[in-house]
Amino acid sequence: MDENVTTIHMTKALSSAIIVDLMENYPNLEVITCSPSVYNRTSSTYIDALSQLDIEVKKKYNWGAKSQTNGLEFEVLKLSNEGLNPKEIAQKLDLKLNRVYYLLKKSKANFDNRKRKYNHSEIRMLKEDGLSAKEISQKLNIPLRSVYYILNKK
Repeated sequence: MDENVTTIHMTKALSSAIIVDLMENYPNLEVITCSPSVYNRTSSTYIDALSQLDIEVKKKYNWGAKSQTNGLEFEVLKLSNEGLNPKEIAQKLDLKLNRVYYLLKKSKANFDNRKRKYNHSEIRMLKEDGLSAKEISQKLNIPLRSVYYILNKK
């Protein structure tokens, strides 16, 4: 018996036995909430009887799992935009690495600040300046296959 409770949520249709139990267990009850499907299965006679006792029966939507990120994706996105890699973000925020990747994906981040073996922008600039892939490869001492890969990457 809990005298401080004024609101409860029901997952079963109300019946006379359930209403009696509720009145005994929660003497200060003011509001009963339930899903629309439960509300529709509850007899209007019971709803009217409860309203005469000053207890309101309301429909309440409690669908789906609640978000457990607590705005954390914005913090992860901010750190990502500052240039931190996922491992550094995970260490700074004390999160698991997979969680950081999940939050970045959820926020639809354009995550492209990882360290690369070769400077892609330099290779593209040399190509725009008119050098062939073979000349870029020789000038930067990069395998020809890697130059082709970088140039063909969208």
